Amino acid sequence: MLKLILLSTIQSAFLSFTQVFLKLGLERMEPFGFNRQFFKSVLLNWQFASSGICVAAASFIWFYLVKHFPLSVAYPLVSISYVFGMLASIVIFKETVSVSRWIGVGFIMVGVVFLTK
Repeated sequence: MLKLILLSTIQSAFLSFTQVFLKLGLERMEPFGFNRQFFKSVLLNWQFASSGICVAAASFIWFYLVKHFPLSVAYPLVSISYVFGMLASIVIFKETVSVSRWIGVGFIMVGVVFLTK
């Protein structure tokens, strides 16, 4: 069970980093258009590329989890990514997260604890 929790946490971190890099990359891209300038901004955007790398890493870990653990336990553990997402929104994007959102994430984490017992 410890291996499942550890791998799920790493996979969830990669999922969250995917979204962080995607947001950072999209903020730096040219406005969408079918033109050379837009596609150049996509191809030369390291944050956008990092998002792809993170989603690939998360997917490979997910492949392993699905193959070796019951889906009914592995799938809900992906919700650990909500905690990482909330922390990233505060630390990286300087967003304000309300208490009610933290309470909601707390309920999700209580559910994760019940699943792993």
